[in-house]
Amino acid sequence: MMRKEANPVYPAGQANVAHRNPQLPTGDQSQGADNWYTSSQVVQTPVTFKNLYNMDLAGNLFVPKNLDETVTHPAIIVGAPNGAVKEQSANLYATKLAEAGFITLSFDQVFWGDSAGSPRNAMAPDLYSDSFSAGADYLTTLATVDDTKIGVLGICASGSFALNQAKVDTRLKAIATVSLTDMGAVARGMRDAMGDHTMVDQAATQRTKEMAGADPLYTSGTPEEIGPDSDAFSKEFYDFYRTQRGAGNTTTQPTLTSFVKLLNFYSLSDIETVAPRPLLFIAGEDAISLGFSKDAYTAAAEPKELYQVPYAGHVDLYDRTELIPFAKLTTFFTDNLS
Repeated sequence: MMRKEANPVYPAGQANVAHRNPQLPTGDQSQGADNWYTSSQVVQTPVTFKNLYNMDLAGNLFVPKNLDETVTHPAIIVGAPNGAVKEQSANLYATKLAEAGFITLSFDQVFWGDSAGSPRNAMAPDLYSDSFSAGADYLTTLATVDDTKIGVLGICASGSFALNQAKVDTRLKAIATVSLTDMGAVARGMRDAMGDHTMVDQAATQRTKEMAGADPLYTSGTPEEIGPDSDAFSKEFYDFYRTQRGAGNTTTQPTLTSFVKLLNFYSLSDIETVAPRPLLFIAGEDAISLGFSKDAYTAAAEPKELYQVPYAGHVDLYDRTELIPFAKLTTFFTDNLS
């Protein structure tokens, strides 16, 4: 459950992952895996913007090269998986949607990547949710963006943070999720599996130790090594986050002391209040996380759609371009941000 991070300067999630790391194993490149995709049709620009609490978020703005700057256009905010950075899956989706004509914005969550916040790798579901509104704040400052046509795409846990924020920000007009993961439910499941108050006790004890000068502990996330006896879940995530397929360096492991914050995070509660804004839930039919999309779809009010991708698992939809239904996403946002 717990591991001590060996590198106190660049703990998990801190090192730059802007490029493929050739020193890592190759990983499974089948089915069009292309996390590092770039497009000659799109201009990518690094940007920085503030959240509600005046913290800096680092992002990438993607603009179609042939964009007509005499009129305004719809825009989409793209969130990366939990513990990942914008270079892991989010940039790919943002680039593909920019090719389809949208202005798009990917970003690093606070406490991760190039965004502000200390301690590094902290879990802060309220701040993570607000990041989508912060992205909308930034987009409204651009002369080429139509303030009334801002959509959101959340990958993995970003889907739960995006849904959570959509309940309190009606500027987010259309919300799509891919491989939705309810991190609050995940944390509560881990707590229950550990029994009694073990997880909470460990976090509370660790806070005392760190106040006395101990190094942080990191928890869950993707294993650094796998073997023949590793479970399928670990192997699936390792093949993206610990190989050239999706990694420049280590990411995904949050601090133990902040991970327990997720126990109080209920992203699907009151999801029906997002209506009448449309919701699209995309998930692999073989994904371990499919139940989250089904639960969200059941709880949500119309208009809504659940789209299951044949032969796809959870991580497959991070980067396998032959499986990701980009056309479905393009149609959804075109129809609902027009």
